[in-house]
Amino acid sequence: MQDKIIDQAKERMEKSVDNLSQALLSLRAGRANTHVLDRITIDYYGVSTPLNQVANIAAPEARLITVSPFDPSQIQAIEKAIQVADIGINPSNDGKIIRLAVPQLTEERRKELVKQAHKYGEEAKVSIRNIRRKALQELKDEEKNSTITEDDLKDAEKDIQKLTDDQIKAIDNVIENKEKDILEV
Repeated sequence: MQDKIIDQAKERMEKSVDNLSQALLSLRAGRANTHVLDRITIDYYGVSTPLNQVANIAAPEARLITVSPFDPSQIQAIEKAIQVADIGINPSNDGKIIRLAVPQLTEERRKELVKQAHKYGEEAKVSIRNIRRKALQELKDEEKNSTITEDDLKDAEKDIQKLTDDQIKAIDNVIENKEKDILEV
């Protein structure tokens, strides 16, 4: 029974680390990255639709992102959604394609992005700790119900703590790599 609880905790912790990695993709690091547009949605005929479902998004050059709408009549709505998203890039369109010229990051902006990355990392760590707390509570409940012994509980608690420490280290590594990526000139 305790193996099942540990496996569930491990799976949820790994998902937290994956979610952190996905969130960090949306932070731009000075070069064109189409993931900065992942969270943008537009009002497409009354339905809030992700941008990547109404347009082709590409990065043909190191400092350029292009957005080609499937429906050219939506170009104004897409351009407005990008401006409202406040990603730090001003769109320009020629009637068929929206171009986003990725500016060189300033030192100040890089530091802000690093702070934001650390904030995401801290949120992921809190998530990991909450998963640990819940798993330990489930284990204690199992011991109360006499499903597992006190020795099994102690062993399982050690396993959960080791798992937690490993996932926290993984989060630190992901944040460290992103920080290097952001600060790289």
